[in-house]
Amino acid sequence: MSENQKSYTRFSLAQRIEHIVLIASFTTLAVTGLVQKFAQSSISISVIAALGGIEMTRIIHRTASIVFLLQAIYHLVAIGYKLYVQRKEASMLPGFKDLQDAFQHFLYNLGLRKERPKMDRYNFVEKAEYWAMVWGLVLMALTGFMMWNPIATARVLPGQAIPAAKVAHGAEAILAVLAIFIWHFYHVHLRTFNKSMFTGKLTRHEMEEEHALELEKIEKGLLPPPPSPEELRRRKRIYYPVAAVLSLVLLFFVYRFVTFEETAITTISPVSARADSVFVPQTPTPLPTRPPTATPAPTQEGQLFEGPLSWNNAIGQIIAQRCGSCHGAMGGLALTTYQSALEGGRSGAAIVGGDVEQSLLVTVVRDGTHPGKFEPQELELIVRWIEEGAPE
Repeated sequence: MSENQKSYTRFSLAQRIEHIVLIASFTTLAVTGLVQKFAQSSISISVIAALGGIEMTRIIHRTASIVFLLQAIYHLVAIGYKLYVQRKEASMLPGFKDLQDAFQHFLYNLGLRKERPKMDRYNFVEKAEYWAMVWGLVLMALTGFMMWNPIATARVLPGQAIPAAKVAHGAEAILAVLAIFIWHFYHVHLRTFNKSMFTGKLTRHEMEEEHALELEKIEKGLLPPPPSPEELRRRKRIYYPVAAVLSLVLLFFVYRFVTFEETAITTISPVSARADSVFVPQTPTPLPTRPPTATPAPTQEGQLFEGPLSWNNAIGQIIAQRCGSCHGAMGGLALTTYQSALEGGRSGAAIVGGDVEQSLLVTVVRDGTHPGKFEPQELELIVRWIEEGAPE
């Protein structure tokens, strides 16, 4: 074996398993969270349908968040073990040398410095990623609690804090995903493919490139010696009870995080139990009906609309009830007035008088994948109205 092929142990099996759990929980949170943030996207609609609907998507998202919090507890206990029992250096703490390394690395990339800076066990890039993850965990946990427990939040903070938490939660999610795809993927998978989190080892060449200062300490025997077996046993006797109590306290907080209050998620029956629509307003805003004029046209629940079908007579009320909650202006499409419905949105005209197949109001909802739906009788009336020229 050549000198450059000599390997150095970097991560234990427990650390590698922890990283795999982190990948799984983070990816699940990202996918199930972003499809809810951009729920009107066709990709999001397909993903939500593949996951079993919006209720199941929310359940998966919350389950992944619990796994993420449990892993954070384990990580905190593991750090305590390394620092107190094994007396290892707190090598992930940033310091002035990291600023020097970052500046010298910048000069090296510009060709103004001949050699890379010699970096220790964790370089400034890895530290930045680590503390970004810690910051993200804190922010997402706080805002997630506020959205998961809105009643408790409103008792302490103004009501505006809840939508503000939603905005911060979504923005941090986008930032985290972009950081992983742009920053982490480049430094770990594209610039050089670092396999140490899967194999647990780095070659001597890789150590020279990324952790030359640590390599010097290892080869010169400058690393502090491990504690004696007796000292380890003594520290374990102290640490294990403290870690157990701390873990139980944190687990209790996670339990209260999940069960603090009953919100609409549990007290309102799932959509699938009420109707086959993904979204049905609980209390649609009633609109005034025009005085009856001629022959009746039946709609749902036996209600009668007299006279020829028109926007002002039956159709406008149906569309406002089924579509108005979302399409007041969402996606650039407003269906609240006759003129705005004719103008349509970014995808084209919502209503084309005399041409049902060109009317997106019908074609989009007819295949059953759109979040909003009409009852069969309602859709039949709308189709008939469009065929008659869609009069106002």
